[in-house]
Amino acid sequence: MMREKSLREFTDDLSSSKPVPGGGGACAAVGACAAALGMMVGNLTTGKKRYAEAEEEIRECLKCLEALRDRLLDLIDQDAEAFEPLSKAYSLPKETPEQKAKKEEVMEAALYEASIVPVKIMETVLEAMRHLRVLGRKGSRIAVSDVGVGVLFAQAALEGASLNIFINTKMMKDRERAQTLDQKAEALIREGEELKREIYAEVLACVR
Repeated sequence: MMREKSLREFTDDLSSSKPVPGGGGACAAVGACAAALGMMVGNLTTGKKRYAEAEEEIRECLKCLEALRDRLLDLIDQDAEAFEPLSKAYSLPKETPEQKAKKEEVMEAALYEASIVPVKIMETVLEAMRHLRVLGRKGSRIAVSDVGVGVLFAQAALEGASLNIFINTKMMKDRERAQTLDQKAEALIREGEELKREIYAEVLACVR
């Protein structure tokens, strides 16, 4: 499992010619780091008298971010599992009409499956961003910069994952299904951009 590897092992695999991990897995890993940064801020906040009024809300953020971090780590493996059939489909023969038809059928299914995990990555990262907004406003002031780093990581993971959707949907024959996936990704990007601007501006106002 990718999530059990050391950072060095993961980046060694990422830099190799192996088909996985790739951009999708990297986005999930970066998203997990964003959630973990939020957890750090939460852990630095809880138990402090100064933030007693927000204690319950911060603890809820911590609980949610831990689940989101773990989900994103699982999505590294899910992305690899979804991409493997697609990488094999590219190599299928297409010399006869039958082979060509079979390859198109297999490719279509594989392209769709390889698009679903990046959508899940985007949805999970966006949820983490909502908790980062709370921590940016109510978390420890000495760690607010880490909320800013976290939301920048999250935005990179969000938009990066969308590229793994668009590259697949562009090749799909079922244009209605492709358009549905594209529109979903575009909506997630818009919401993520709005959250990133809002959170980053608030963090910057605290640290500058």
